[in-house]
Amino acid sequence: MKQVKIDSKLFIENRKKLVKQLKPNSMVVVQANDVMPTNADGTMFFKQNSDLFWLTGVNQEESILVLYPDAPDPAFREVLFLTETSPLIEVWYGRKLSKSEATEVTGIQNIVWLSNFNQIFRNLVTDADNIYVNTNEHKRADVIVQSKSFKFIDWCKENYPLHNYCRLAPVINRLRMIKSPQEIELMQKACDLTEKAFRRVLKFVKPGVMEYEIQAEFAHEFLRNGSTFADYYPIIASGPGACVLHYIKNDEPCKDGDLILIDTGASYSNYNADMTRCIPVNGKFTKRQKQVYNACLRVMKNTIALVKKGGIWKEIQKATEMDMEKELIGLKLLKLRDIKNQDPAWPAFKKYFMHNVSHFLGLDVHDVGYFQTPYKPGMVFTVEPGIYIQEEGIGIRLENNIVVKENGNFDLMRNIPLEIEEIEEIMNS
Repeated sequence: MKQVKIDSKLFIENRKKLVKQLKPNSMVVVQANDVMPTNADGTMFFKQNSDLFWLTGVNQEESILVLYPDAPDPAFREVLFLTETSPLIEVWYGRKLSKSEATEVTGIQNIVWLSNFNQIFRNLVTDADNIYVNTNEHKRADVIVQSKSFKFIDWCKENYPLHNYCRLAPVINRLRMIKSPQEIELMQKACDLTEKAFRRVLKFVKPGVMEYEIQAEFAHEFLRNGSTFADYYPIIASGPGACVLHYIKNDEPCKDGDLILIDTGASYSNYNADMTRCIPVNGKFTKRQKQVYNACLRVMKNTIALVKKGGIWKEIQKATEMDMEKELIGLKLLKLRDIKNQDPAWPAFKKYFMHNVSHFLGLDVHDVGYFQTPYKPGMVFTVEPGIYIQEEGIGIRLENNIVVKENGNFDLMRNIPLEIEEIEEIMNS
């Protein structure tokens, strides 16, 4: 993925926001993500620690940021440690950032080679009282691999056991919830590229194409525009596969008369789009498909209207569920007696709509944030209701990306075809 140049002012301001939240005489240490192995001598594609990127804009592995705003020596209040490049490294892996290039990207003046980390860290930490350490505390994370961050914590506590250790996640997660105008511009670019790829796919799809061919069309458009897929495997699910929430096979033929559920998005300079659309394989929705699609669309529009300053996620989820319940009755999927006799722990509507309607979006697709926090301007959420009718082989989910504004909201995907008439017109043009 092409690394788009981002004004270093973004990262300078992000660090200033963080420093204001720290206890007096505190250090912050944030490590780059690991380069993860596959098999033999293979490695996975490197994905940067989102917190480190948010603070520096650096996409390079083996990087460590140390912030110590109360350091006695002003030169060491911000230090970025990087791997020193060499002719051998350049031949095998390409150029790494020079010190001057790193300063240009980050706005940090003191760039130090990683080989000096232990010595400099010891000189700094002996003056500090608190050490903020970086861990993944996302509520949906299943942390089964000991990352560099955890290894560093173990090393640090072994060597400096009497310091006060603090969790960075609650501090930085709250800051990352609010996107700056520059971040929203990058997310808008990701959504615009997603639109471009989706319009390409609308003209490509026809009976007999394979799901993976549609995935390839998205990949082609993303890559040729300097982006890549958002940080989740794309879902291209035709027919009954659309009822599988995390369908990733993408290996079935698209059959005449079926729908295709497409859940994907572009990632632009690490900022993600997250779109879901459903389209007819043959370019024409059936009467029943229209009924279910429009029911889901009405729920989506009603939920989007609730995404505004002061909103509470739990209340919006509940309102969406009640709205969906009415639509399911209208579709003759539920009867009033089903609702009257339902198990309160698993309401009747959950047979057809079993997931949350929204999540934070940003540097991570399921971005960090606290759902109990009232909505504030700059927060970005998905809105994605779905109706999954396994007995009919129909699965429909619709998803846009919404920015909370001072007054109302702004839809980053407002230009991506959503209405049935527009989808059919493009597919048959």
